[in-house]
Amino acid sequence: MTSTTATPPTLSPALRRAIGSYEAPRGFLAVASIGLPTRETVAAQKADLDLWSAARRDPMDYDAIIERTRGYYAKLVGVVPERVATGSQTSVMTSVVAAAVPEGAEVLCVDGDFSSIVFPFLQRPGIRVRSVPLAELAASISHETWLVVFSHVQSATGVVADVAAIAEAARVHEAYTFCDTTQSAGVHPVDASLFDLTVCHAYKWLCAPRGVAFMTVSERFDRELTPIQAGWYAGDQVWQSCYGPDMHLAHDARRFDVSPAWPAWVGAEPAIRMFSELDIAEVWRRTSGLGDALCDGLGIARQHQAIVTWADPDGRDLERLVAGGVKASGRAGRLRAAFHLWNDESDVATVVAALR
Repeated sequence: MTSTTATPPTLSPALRRAIGSYEAPRGFLAVASIGLPTRETVAAQKADLDLWSAARRDPMDYDAIIERTRGYYAKLVGVVPERVATGSQTSVMTSVVAAAVPEGAEVLCVDGDFSSIVFPFLQRPGIRVRSVPLAELAASISHETWLVVFSHVQSATGVVADVAAIAEAARVHEAYTFCDTTQSAGVHPVDASLFDLTVCHAYKWLCAPRGVAFMTVSERFDRELTPIQAGWYAGDQVWQSCYGPDMHLAHDARRFDVSPAWPAWVGAEPAIRMFSELDIAEVWRRTSGLGDALCDGLGIARQHQAIVTWADPDGRDLERLVAGGVKASGRAGRLRAAFHLWNDESDVATVVAALR
């Protein structure tokens, strides 16, 4: 296998620029655990620290940053900004959804899905939570199902859900849909308008600092939700909403906003802007193609995924990769090698060599 660090000539100029915005550390295949910042994100956060240190930051300075970033994310996932709420963790946003489930209703989840979109429902008394394998999810939706909950891309295996089949089955049975796009937004095309709700933490494939998360809410589901975590940042006029008892919340999805971790949003803005300007289908072709190249090199069936996984119950393969200078991750008894913008064919060759 030939090793190269050159960017293939078939890539679009926009993707070439995006790839060039990273320090390009060879052997980093752990984006399924944590992304890497662009140079612009690092510079923005350093500048923010300098302003803060010099007593030249005001909390209101961050409002425009957050609104611009909300707009970039809305563009990325195909909805209008008014349908996007901002937060800091997916589990917190999921808890708002869990609180809306009617007494006795069924929530259908996926076996082995990420706990942040499962635990909030499991701890809700008075509702029924049923879990099935991902491959059986669409066929398992029934007239008893109130809400279908799943990750677009499974964290432990990298498998991409059959969104079309799930959405159609939910429509037939008049069930709501809730999709976690944390492992897909930024690497796989996402159309949030297909679902009643989505959540996404941006610190992985969107390469933002941890503490920046989004929830999209359809107009259909909007009436089902109560902003139980409402605070001053959910107010119609944020800086006139600092004190009670009068409460005037925003009329759109912004009423589900929580007060932001300001420095994280400074770093998130350039990253999410960059991804909103890319052809994400091209990103997926590139990353899943590297994934298939790794499968070929390892002599395993192609997975057609950006996250390539295989059984590694004792962690020996992960140890070999670490010894070979590769940063990957292990989850649920499987090794995960995840490809993103900064990876190329030389990373495939390094993994194969380390395991040989």
